[in-house]
Amino acid sequence: MNKSVALEINNVSKYFGSLAANKNVDLTVYRGEILAILGENGCGKTTLMNMIAGIYYPDSGTISVDGQEVVIRSPKDAFRHGIGMIHQHFKLVDIFTAAENIVLGVNDGKAYSIKEVNRRVAEIADKYGFHIDPKKKIYEMSVSEKQTVEILKVLYRGADILILDEPSAVLTPQETDKLFDVLRRMREDGKSILIITHKLHEVLSISDRVTVLRKGEHIATVDTVSTTSAALTEMMVGKKVELNIERPQPQNVCDRLEIKNLSMVDAEGVKVLDDISFTARSGEILGIAGIAGSGQKELLESIAGLCHPITGEIIYHNPKNGKTEDLRDKDPVAIRELGVRLSFVPEDRLGMGLVGNMDIVDNMMLRSYRKGHSVFVDRKKPGDLAKKIVEELEVSTPNTHTPVRRLSGGNVQKVLVGREIAASPTVLMAAYPVRGLDINSSYTIYGLLTKQKEKGVSVIFVGEDLDVLVELCDRIMVICGGRVTGILDGRNTTKEEIGLLMTKTARDAEETSTAKESADGENV
Repeated sequence: MNKSVALEINNVSKYFGSLAANKNVDLTVYRGEILAILGENGCGKTTLMNMIAGIYYPDSGTISVDGQEVVIRSPKDAFRHGIGMIHQHFKLVDIFTAAENIVLGVNDGKAYSIKEVNRRVAEIADKYGFHIDPKKKIYEMSVSEKQTVEILKVLYRGADILILDEPSAVLTPQETDKLFDVLRRMREDGKSILIITHKLHEVLSISDRVTVLRKGEHIATVDTVSTTSAALTEMMVGKKVELNIERPQPQNVCDRLEIKNLSMVDAEGVKVLDDISFTARSGEILGIAGIAGSGQKELLESIAGLCHPITGEIIYHNPKNGKTEDLRDKDPVAIRELGVRLSFVPEDRLGMGLVGNMDIVDNMMLRSYRKGHSVFVDRKKPGDLAKKIVEELEVSTPNTHTPVRRLSGGNVQKVLVGREIAASPTVLMAAYPVRGLDINSSYTIYGLLTKQKEKGVSVIFVGEDLDVLVELCDRIMVICGGRVTGILDGRNTTKEEIGLLMTKTARDAEETSTAKESADGENV
């Protein structure tokens, strides 16, 4: 049985100045299939998808839909040809309902009727197995519900070719399974689906074929059933890569940081941290798992002195003099003057991690400029550090004087992580340090975190990939809605157990805590 070609790309190239983002790429997508797009950071995956979706226009080459060559100069043109893209960062109006967001910008020549829109949205949702209330406001929705709205937006506009950029990045395992079930139903309905993802286990689980890009060029397209994670990684990188995370047993463990009954409210008076208590120990990696927006960011910012909790203690055990200090009322500078280096890799790498208009060397200097003893700035040490990070983490850049805003997202992340680890902290807090990184770079970062652990550093790792948390961390703390819902042994837990704790309510957490206290009392 011959497959029907939905989308075909021939010799497509895209240049940004002298840099070739894509070079003579060929790609074929069939009706009723799921095609995964793999490649290292900066290999041109997103650029290629953006050309299909009308965000960029190719410098050369052709795009054909259903055998007919088409010109796609805008997302509107893409929708006209049945192509829709679901971006990793949602583009929704919070105060509108799901149905209002879905119909926003649609001009089908018919009189607007929200009742009819609600009916059509519910009809599409039922067809593919989505669970969504068309009348629900966006600000009341979970992350998975918002993603559902984004997918329904393109389906409502009649898209038959869907592009999903890192669709599972912010979902729990259970939510990811539900999404994949929906995608399989869409495939059975004849939809063509392209997925950009860095998670190889998902690629092998959901896709029919896999296309690999390297340095802007098409390397190969293979059937999923006939390939492996190791083979795909070798195609992506161009050499064999060991995909093993080493987890040595913690040595000389002692309490380094004690968080006691920490609570915090945001600018609107909403409690974002609710009575958080835990201990981070030297020589171990403590993982923090939770759905996006559960308080991970606020927790790390509180410890780093970037925001102020309303109650609680942050007790630091200084390894140099054996004394303890409460960091809660100290600002970041005072914390550093105590000899405490709480290295912080924030979620927003260019917003609060690096300065986009500065080059790599200048961004290295941001951590050390206060130590200067003259009006002249010493650029040698930061320059050496910049070169070391570029070489060891294989940062793709013309030179160390390139503004970081010109680097791809993954390479920006490498610069940020490298700078933080180079600070030789006693407590290293890393929030999503591999977000947006390809698998080869990710495993490099995991190795660096393990080396810090072996040096006696207390590592606090906030991650999205539960498989990695289970393999990398010695203990895993799960938070939901600003509360701790469980602390698990990384060697004896499963990602399904973590996923359930990630969706627990505050009442569930209280009942679990009460039950545990009762059990502990009986065992005394």
